[in-house]
Amino acid sequence: CPPDSLVLQVPSQALLEGDTVTLRCQGLWNDMVTSVSFNCEGKELGRLHDGTELTLSPLQLQYSGRYHCKCQVEYRAEKFWESALVTVTVHGEHPHGWS
Repeated sequence: CPPDSLVLQVPSQALLEGDTVTLRCQGLWNDMVTSVSFNCEGKELGRLHDGTELTLSPLQLQYSGRYHCKCQVEYRAEKFWESALVTVTVHGEHPHGWS
């Protein structure tokens, strides 16, 4: 598949321990995707058969790492397509009194 056909979208703001973050696997063929998996450093975090978003909550420092998503498209069920790696960095928790 073309290298830009699948993109892992991560919020651009600083990610802080305790926050909630939603990862989105965005592709040109989202209407035909049958399975999406989210991976960090080669370990599968979750697999979805309905939807293309994974929510991590609460964020922890060990969630930092290189992420990518993979999807199966219905007419090429034998093949997974992968996004490029995205580096996610989780920073220490909110300072006291900051909401």
